[in-house]
Amino acid sequence: MLERYKTIYQGKEGEIIEKKSRFIATVRLVETEEEALSFIEEMRKKYWNATHNCFAYVIGERKETVRCSDDGEPGGTAGKPMLDVLLGEELYNTAVVVTRYFGGTLLGTGGLVRAYSKAVQEGLAQSRIIEKQYGAVLEIGTDYNGVGKIQYLIGERKLPILDSEYTDKVKMKVLLPVNEVDAFCAELTEGTSGRAKLEVTDKLYYAVLDGKVLMGDELRG
Repeated sequence: MLERYKTIYQGKEGEIIEKKSRFIATVRLVETEEEALSFIEEMRKKYWNATHNCFAYVIGERKETVRCSDDGEPGGTAGKPMLDVLLGEELYNTAVVVTRYFGGTLLGTGGLVRAYSKAVQEGLAQSRIIEKQYGAVLEIGTDYNGVGKIQYLIGERKLPILDSEYTDKVKMKVLLPVNEVDAFCAELTEGTSGRAKLEVTDKLYYAVLDGKVLMGDELRG
């Protein structure tokens, strides 16, 4: 299980022009190879009259599914450079199709490599990228004597509070990276002299975007 990784939140389109050739990069979040192949087919239908529809994608926790295609361009001038950009950005579960409309001027091998790489970079620049973190939902129960210390420790780590309930007791649910659970629980136990009851109720991937916590289906923009 990856503790954290970068992926696409909202895939967008970027375009560059090189010697009158148009290169349109479309970026998409894909979590299975079936999704990637479906996306590639969708782009081929959308840009049916294009000269080339080259692609690259990276899928899996260990990037176990990695594919690319030059789609008729000279070998190694399109798909591999596109894939290199995705790998260089350390992106997971990401696919990109670069559509080329030939402008009448040959770019040469080096020119093609630069153009396809630049197109992918532009597509990524237009897209929204998030870092997913594997986290734990920690439920904290305490009396009112422990609230101040708990709130201080939560604020110090800038942890998102998912829920809070104030009755005769206080209950809070906070979200934190899995690898910080033990240390945080030790701090809470010490800070409340052992009065706080602590329980991990769930483990899941989450991300924080523009100050908002994203979980579950919200991670797909």
